[in-house]
Amino acid sequence: MLRYLSAETELPADGDPLLLVAKLAESGLFDQYVVYEREGDYCFAGGALGEVVVGRSGIRRRWLSEEIVEPLGPHPLRQVGEKLAEMGAEGWNAHGWMAFEFSHLYTDRPDRAGDADLLHLAVPHTEVRFRQEHAEVRGADRETLNAVLELLAEPVSRTPVAPRPIEVADVSGRYPEIVARAIEEIRSGTDLQKVILSRSVPVPFPVDFVATYVHGRTHNTPARSFLLRLGGRHVAGFSPETVAEVSADGEVVTQPLAGTRARGFGGAEDERLRAELLADPKEISEHVLSVKLAEEEMGTVCRPGTVSVRDLLSVRRRGSVQHLGSSVHGLLADGATAWDVLRAVFPAVTASGIPKLPAYERITRLEGGHRGIYSGAVLQASSDGSLDAALVLRSVFEEDGRTWLRAGAGILAGSTPARELEETCEKLRSVAPYVVPAQPAARG
Repeated sequence: MLRYLSAETELPADGDPLLLVAKLAESGLFDQYVVYEREGDYCFAGGALGEVVVGRSGIRRRWLSEEIVEPLGPHPLRQVGEKLAEMGAEGWNAHGWMAFEFSHLYTDRPDRAGDADLLHLAVPHTEVRFRQEHAEVRGADRETLNAVLELLAEPVSRTPVAPRPIEVADVSGRYPEIVARAIEEIRSGTDLQKVILSRSVPVPFPVDFVATYVHGRTHNTPARSFLLRLGGRHVAGFSPETVAEVSADGEVVTQPLAGTRARGFGGAEDERLRAELLADPKEISEHVLSVKLAEEEMGTVCRPGTVSVRDLLSVRRRGSVQHLGSSVHGLLADGATAWDVLRAVFPAVTASGIPKLPAYERITRLEGGHRGIYSGAVLQASSDGSLDAALVLRSVFEEDGRTWLRAGAGILAGSTPARELEETCEKLRSVAPYVVPAQPAARG
């Protein structure tokens, strides 16, 4: 059983954790990494001693040089938990991502999941957790541990960056068309109340993801933020809500946000839009439907009588927008695990629809193609049974030589295509102004 080497270090006087995790990401010490921020505490996870990767037909577990591949069973997320429990590290933590299409594995159409990886979690070689004015570091070897400690002891600063804002208009004109089709289907049928439809915006230049993360985080107010380079994906994002929070002692939380207005225009105008949001029947209906489903899902994995809603219809400020938000709480049922909670609430109701199964079909058919990590989750899981999963929205993505932004809106019978299009623009503006181009490599 591997036991990590550990150390603690006081941060420099100007040791902003945001800048320090950026420095670690750019250090060249790690070929892959995940940065995850939760309520101002940052964690950097670098390298991979072990990995669990899920595709449509199988699950792969690697620990050091040992690798096994097995077919997926009827409960893929429980399998993930079992494979992580087999990792040969004492007190392991796992960090990574989960694609939206993982949800299809629990339907009668798993073929809709596609052929790409659906989940990738890594047990890191090195972890750094920033807590107030000091950092806790642990790693698998002394050389890397010392290199990280030396890096953290150095003064930290960053050269000012020049972002290149991305135009968020729907150039193709396709989005209002698919929204109109969804509205017609909701009004004429009985199987669907709400569906979230999204659209992509291409980024026409290579992106400096670390600089974009730092610059974007200083202009956003996320519930969680993340920066990852893992499994061929590069993502920087500022999540407005969590999909699932499970503590080691069994407290469970999900935080659905639904209902949106812009913000950032100044006190009076922001307050006017806030009042408009709180008085809009469509937005309130959308939010209440989402909370109701979240309650029902939590009831399947929590002890009877423990599920409750807190802060109903509170307004949460998230970057360029403000949302109606609520928190659904419960206590984990006997015999249930954090993976059962994630199975129950994933994908987030606020990124899929109501009911979820017919929403999946509309998303696949009307959007075309796969979402991948967008509207999936970036997550942390630990050997103590805890888990924290952030909804992947307000992000910039890079994969297979393509870079893009993406945003969606909740479509109900009372929606209008023009308003839903504008909502996607409002959300995209949480990221679009802060994208930093990559600098060309110097020629020797």
